[in-house]
Amino acid sequence: MSLEIGSSVPDFVATSTDGEIRLSDLRGKKVILYFYPRDNTPGCTTQGQQFRDAYAQFQQAGAVIIGVSRDTLSSHNKFKEKQGFPFPLIADPDETLCEAFGVMKLKNMYGKQVRGIERSTFLINEEGKLQQAWRGLKVPGHVDEVLKTVQK
Repeated sequence: MSLEIGSSVPDFVATSTDGEIRLSDLRGKKVILYFYPRDNTPGCTTQGQQFRDAYAQFQQAGAVIIGVSRDTLSSHNKFKEKQGFPFPLIADPDETLCEAFGVMKLKNMYGKQVRGIERSTFLINEEGKLQQAWRGLKVPGHVDEVLKTVQK
C-alpha cells in the first residue's frame, strides 16, 4: 500500500514503550511518525536526540512524536531510557506498520543486499490525513525541516 499526500492514514494499534498507541486516539494533534533502522546505531541515535532536543517546540506546535523500528520492546525501553527520549518508540518486529507505510526496502550493506527500514518520516495532520512524507532521508537538518513544516 502506498499512502498519498492528503489521503486518510488507516487507523492502527501498536505496542510502544508507553503502552498501546492507537492512531485514532491522537486526532486533533499532528503526529510525526518517524521510522528508523535500528536502536543504538549512530544515525538513529542522532536522529532521536535531535527530535528529543526539539521536543518542547514540537509540543508547542501541537505535535506528538513517535519513533518506529523493528527492534523489540525491551531494546526500545533501554534505548529510550539511555537517550532520555520523552516520546514513545513503537516495536514493530513483524513489520506491520513498516509495510503499511511502505518503508521496507532492499539496501546494500557491505556488498550484500539486505531488507531493512528506509529512514522515513510521516506527518499526519489533526484529521488523520497524510500531510507530508520524507523518504530515504538523511539525518542532518531533517528534524529542523520537520519542525518548520509543523509550525506552518
